[in-house]
Amino acid sequence: MVSFDSSLPGTAAEAWAADGRLAALPALDIDTSDRAMVIAAHPDDETLGAGGLIAECFLRGIPVTVVIVTDGAASHEASAPDEISALVARREQEARTAVDILAPGSSVTFLGFPDGAVREQRDAIQEALTSLVEQSAGTTTLVAPWRGDGHRDHRVLGEICADVSSAAGLRLVEYPIWMWHWSTPENATTPWENMQALQLRPQSVAAKRRAIAAYESQITAGSAEPGDEAVLHPKFLRHFGRSSETFILGHTPAVEPESAESASLPGAYFDATYARRSDPWGFETRWYENRKRALTLAALPAEHYESVFEIGCSIGVLTEQLAARSASLLSVDISQAAVERARDRLASQAHVTIERSDVGQRYPDRRFDLVVFSEVGYYFDEATLSTVINRIVESLGASGTVVACHWRHPVEDYPLTGDTVHEALRSHSGLARLAVHVEEDFILEVFSPDSRSVASRTGLV
Repeated sequence: MVSFDSSLPGTAAEAWAADGRLAALPALDIDTSDRAMVIAAHPDDETLGAGGLIAECFLRGIPVTVVIVTDGAASHEASAPDEISALVARREQEARTAVDILAPGSSVTFLGFPDGAVREQRDAIQEALTSLVEQSAGTTTLVAPWRGDGHRDHRVLGEICADVSSAAGLRLVEYPIWMWHWSTPENATTPWENMQALQLRPQSVAAKRRAIAAYESQITAGSAEPGDEAVLHPKFLRHFGRSSETFILGHTPAVEPESAESASLPGAYFDATYARRSDPWGFETRWYENRKRALTLAALPAEHYESVFEIGCSIGVLTEQLAARSASLLSVDISQAAVERARDRLASQAHVTIERSDVGQRYPDRRFDLVVFSEVGYYFDEATLSTVINRIVESLGASGTVVACHWRHPVEDYPLTGDTVHEALRSHSGLARLAVHVEEDFILEVFSPDSRSVASRTGLV
């Protein structure tokens, strides 16, 4: 699986170093242009992928311009506008500091597009980069994220840069970042035949090390809170401590990495998540989660349900509250670690059954009065989501209920967004919407084949 979580198990830097091909790569010549323009999708990409090149250009008297396309706001969980604004400002300052370490006096341009929305802003980004290229004098080498890096923002920005360089007749040099984590030396997608290496002088290696350290928001934990760990794990950073940097020239990926990115997340992803933290999303500790559960339970149109099905129970915090309103409750999760914790929590509730199951592969052959579809739909790819929604509707009784609640901000690893999940639910002909609650951070909706309101169902009107 293509992973963009640096704390998840990936290919070790030592495995790449042990492959003789890395040390035998042909040399990259950076003296063929008057200047270099380094394009980064997020603050820190320029340093991780091309920090050594920036430093070497400075030592050789080659002017460098750095362009950072997005605001980097999605690197940490942040719900309040002031938290997001503070993170954006901090990452911008870190980028300025890092670039000044690598090439003192070099300019940094921040385009400020939303993090995670490069594909949606493709035309505007291409227009902005084209304008910047047209303003540069002399011959320019465009240094951009590799199109095969797997991360959607990197791929799309790499495609944009390929179009811009082609139209302007510029040399294009691409740098990988996530390839070192998810690929292997033996992987057929690793483009050895198109790779070149730039050897770095000791002062460039040292400058890159200091520049990476300038990104304190990425390399240190923000707090002891779950989910606030360092974004860039030390093992991941070993890939960027070499005495050379690797670049890819003239290679167009034959297979779109997004096909891997958009697949449903497998059980191993969640097993690794729970192995790192027993409560990865802070269900037990965060007021945000406590409040959201209260809103979810309050939105249910019936006081009590005979048969309830909860998809993605995690460690069972919502499950425990659903148990009080149900005669029979079946809760499932794809992670065995989560299932075991949920079973411990609900051990005294004889009417609750908790199983390990992937509903994308196997949906229970039963009828339910209530299906709870909370914070799980965006883990599926579009085809699987459609299948699961169809099975949910088929499993409902005539007046059954579906309650769905999902985080609305984009998450790099997730194939879909919460809004996409709810659009799919709203478009199903077998469901009528009974209630909706929308905030900047999440959307909560209640559906049923029975369009009657709660007042109508209870005889008030």
